[in-house]
Parts: sequence; C-alpha cells; structure tokens
Amino acid sequence: MSQQRSDTLVLFGATGDLAHKKIFPALYHMVAKGTLAEPVIGVAFDPWDLPRLVDRARDGIVTALGGIDDTVFARLASLLRYVSGDYRDGATFDKLRTALGPAQHPLHYMAVPPTMFETVVQGLEQSGTARGARLMIEKPFGHDLQSARWLNRVLHLVFDEQSIFRIDHYLGKEAIQNLLYFRFANSFLEPI
Repeated sequence: MSQQRSDTLVLFGATGDLAHKKIFPALYHMVAKGTLAEPVIGVAFDPWDLPRLVDRARDGIVTALGGIDDTVFARLASLLRYVSGDYRDGATFDKLRTALGPAQHPLHYMAVPPTMFETVVQGLEQSGTARGARLMIEKPFGHDLQSARWLNRVLHLVFDEQSIFRIDHYLGKEAIQNLLYFRFANSFLEPI
C-alpha cells in the first residue's frame, strides 16, 4: 500500500471508555493545533445518534481537560459522524461504506476488545472498506504469545504489515513519569 495520507478516521468503539477518556480529548487537541480536518466516523453497537455521540465527546473532553473552547469543539463536532450497528452484521459495514463516501484511505482505529478484532477486520474486508486503508490497534494484543500470533495472522489476511499500527500507550509511561524526578534529582541537569 502506498503511504497516502489518511482521509478519514473510523473509530470502532466510539461510545466506549477509551474513546471517552483518551481519544476524544486527543482529537480535540489535534483540531486545536490544526492537524485534524478529516471526517471522524464513530462506529459502535450502541443505538445512539450523532447528537448523543457529540455530547459524549464533549463530556470526555471537559472531564479530561477541565474546560473547553467552544469554537474548537464546534470544529471537532462538525467532523463527527456516527454509524450504529453490530460488528457481526454485514449491514453495519454497508452503512460504514456509505458514510465513508469518497474516502479512499481511511484509518480504522480499533478501540474495541481484542475478541472483536477478527470480526471487525472480516467485516472491513467483506464490505470493501479495507482496501487502501490502514489499521490501528490498541493494546492488549492477545492475552499470550500464541493468541498474539494468531491475531497477527488474521490481520495479515486483510492488511499488509506496513498498514498495521499497534499502540501500547503505557509502554514508556513509568520512564516518562520519572523524567521530572530525574531532572531535579541531578543538579547538573537542572539548568535544562
């Protein structure tokens, strides 16, 4: 796959805890910095409508940041779309294909339990929404080495390795948290 810029973000698990606490605040920051102007399509099982998703996003941002710039949030809200449906139902992916419109290079972000990865990837393939796309997966990636290898095989049936991004946002957490302590505990680093 060529490294085309993604033209849409598809967020599986858009009504979940990860999206509420982490992803929507991060998207808000991206909009504020001017680095996000592409549509964001939330996909989830919950029978919500777009206004409810927008309210959930606002709540997550206010909770995480303690406040909100209404102009920035209005820009983010204008990018949001919502597809409700069961990941095991092909009709959900047909609705997603319609919502994608002319998008050629979506980024599918999996903020869903690992048990749903295979189901979602198969739905993407069967609906044709995996072509030209990238896949981003949050940890945990399997529950042991064998299940991680099995998940890799499943993903590689649909996506090339260079189109798959695996994220472990806690991998360097302890080291990052200790940076300030390290800086101030070492007088030769204090001027930095």
